Amino acid sequence: MIRRFNRYELKYLIHASQYRPLAEDLLKFMTPDPHADVDGFYRVVSLYYDSPQLDCWRDKIEGFKFRRKLRLRIYPGPSIGRTTHGFVEIKQRIAHTVQKRRIWLPLEDGYDLCRGRFDAGPEADELDQAVCGEVKYLVLARQMRPTCVVSYRRRAFVGMHYEPGMRVTFDMQVSGRMHALAVEESARNHLIIPPDWYVMEVKVNDRVPLWMTSLAARYECRYQRFSKYVGVVSHCRNRFHFALQHKENRYGSGAEGA
Repeated sequence: MIRRFNRYELKYLIHASQYRPLAEDLLKFMTPDPHADVDGFYRVVSLYYDSPQLDCWRDKIEGFKFRRKLRLRIYPGPSIGRTTHGFVEIKQRIAHTVQKRRIWLPLEDGYDLCRGRFDAGPEADELDQAVCGEVKYLVLARQMRPTCVVSYRRRAFVGMHYEPGMRVTFDMQVSGRMHALAVEESARNHLIIPPDWYVMEVKVNDRVPLWMTSLAARYECRYQRFSKYVGVVSHCRNRFHFALQHKENRYGSGAEGA
């Protein structure tokens, strides 16, 4: 179980018509993720934390080169309510370099850590203790609280002999919500991109191999800066402001106080 890594991540938005032939060509160079289900997919659900002022969201919107995000992530099976463990993760980006530090915990302990109320204990190794300390610092210093849930289905490929640290993922049905802020809860989400568009991520330790660059060019994959967290928060905020404006236009701004 990898708990610490640094790598480069490149993101692309691709249409469903590009996905199938591209995925078939990837199998010439990569192998399916062994953690996937029999159909080759698995689900990812993350609860993101942010300050009351949405500092993490604003850092991305304003294009800061150094950014950190805190999330509680699970990989649920058919019944999400039966999920018992998850990763508490700090994802840090410096320009194109992504650093991730995470700890695997029972969900109850994960929630407590993200409230600043959990210690790894003396039996934990130094790396886990360091992650817990950093999470608690972020939570207390930035007054972080649950902000949104992001959910999607993922198909992943991993590198073979020549690119063992490489991963290519396709995320579809990308959706989220800013209500029901429990990562293991089954609740209605809102799609943030059309269902026939997918997020492709190329993740490498050192450099993107030439064959991957050629495949991306062949299928006209266009590099796109994209954050699922920012997409969900922006989408939900826009929906809220639209609904509020519609209500005021329909009933008048003084309707609630009448």
